[in-house]
Amino acid sequence: MRKLWLATLALSVVLAGGCGSAGGNGGATGETNPGNGAPPAQTPDNGNPPQTAPEQPGAGNGAPSGNGGNAGNNGAQTPPAENGNAGSDEPPPQTPAQPTAEELLAQRVAKMTLDEKLGEMLIAGLEGTTASAQTKRMIQEQHVGGFIFYKNNVTTPAGVAAYVNQLKAWNKANPAPLFISVDQEGGRVSRLPGLLKIPPARTIGDTGDAAYAGQIGTALGKASKLMGFNVDFAPVLDINSNPKNPVIGDRSFGTTSKRVTDMGLSVLESIRGQGVVPVVKHFPGHGDTSVDSHLELPVVNKTLAQLKAFEWVPFKAAVEDGADMVMVAHILFPKIDPAHPASLSKTIITDELRGELGFQGVVITDDMTMGAISEHFGLAQAAVTSVKAGSDIILLAHGYDDAKTVVGALKQAVQKGSITQKRIDESVTRILALKQRYKLSDAAIPAKPDVSGVNAIIQKAVSAH
Repeated sequence: MRKLWLATLALSVVLAGGCGSAGGNGGATGETNPGNGAPPAQTPDNGNPPQTAPEQPGAGNGAPSGNGGNAGNNGAQTPPAENGNAGSDEPPPQTPAQPTAEELLAQRVAKMTLDEKLGEMLIAGLEGTTASAQTKRMIQEQHVGGFIFYKNNVTTPAGVAAYVNQLKAWNKANPAPLFISVDQEGGRVSRLPGLLKIPPARTIGDTGDAAYAGQIGTALGKASKLMGFNVDFAPVLDINSNPKNPVIGDRSFGTTSKRVTDMGLSVLESIRGQGVVPVVKHFPGHGDTSVDSHLELPVVNKTLAQLKAFEWVPFKAAVEDGADMVMVAHILFPKIDPAHPASLSKTIITDELRGELGFQGVVITDDMTMGAISEHFGLAQAAVTSVKAGSDIILLAHGYDDAKTVVGALKQAVQKGSITQKRIDESVTRILALKQRYKLSDAAIPAKPDVSGVNAIIQKAVSAH
């Protein structure tokens, strides 16, 4: 019996030693499963279900199980999982995608009130040479998106700077900085004070020197920016094909599409190079009129094919060159749209300018208080019709009362459903995108602009020709 007892005891010791060695040596049962970071369960010889060892404190889900951290017995260290979730079937958390520029812009537009949106679609005229209480009301009540300065609004460079800075200060609470614009072409359309005389476009065009046109464009852009303007209503891309034209004449670079295209694009690019938005005008072409649209509605009896072959050539080139803003004229083309002048015509603005020429920028009307409109259409009706046709900005040469009328008419049209919110948002999106592209700001400009550098550019360019 004693021998049998000793034999049984010896067998028990051997069996006990074998179970311990598997865990201690990190053999097959200790090999990490790459699929989930945990060792595979082993089925005991006795047929009982496998037992899962308790997780060790601090080991994390990816630590090997066993009898007390045996993986360290062979000197190997198991690096901790980066997210502490090794062994889990759940994917690691994804970093949220950053919104695109388009999405951020859409969010800005969505946060704006209807009044703020409609205000962005106006550039209004000013009264006097200093900012008035009515101007302040236009900014704070109508939320106008910008202003245009004419000759009667400017005195000296310092006076212009003070005026501009006051407008910017009042605009701080509005959702976007102001367009501060000016009609500065050179020649007889020159508004900025303190500058040497700039030749008219015809004189520049007659030289045939596009580089000269570019130098003048640089001077226009620099002078505008120095005095706080971020939009210049130049260059004129009309081809002066009618000698009796009372409004274009020497404002045009020439009588051929090539001359106007070459000179006009050089000016456009130079103004843009100074960080000022150039506005090409007057689409679809004001060169073959015999009536001044400031006084009456011109009528041009040309077909669409004729316009495309001649008048549109410079505009098409400007669009392909990345023009940001196009001014549409108050001219009736009865063979294209017998009921509406170009500035109110969906056929011309949406179908042709945007559809055919591919223009994706901002469309602005010529001044809606001009005789071509006021003598034939009411201001309110004209503004609504123009926006429905595809215009983004209504230009008004006069101030508070006209701005109030236009905002009221557009708001009523939206409330009645004749203009959709989507249509308004399209325009506001284009306007804000343009302001953003040029990094417009309501920060104050220097109080005393020094135009001597600009005058040196003008003098050098002119003296060489």
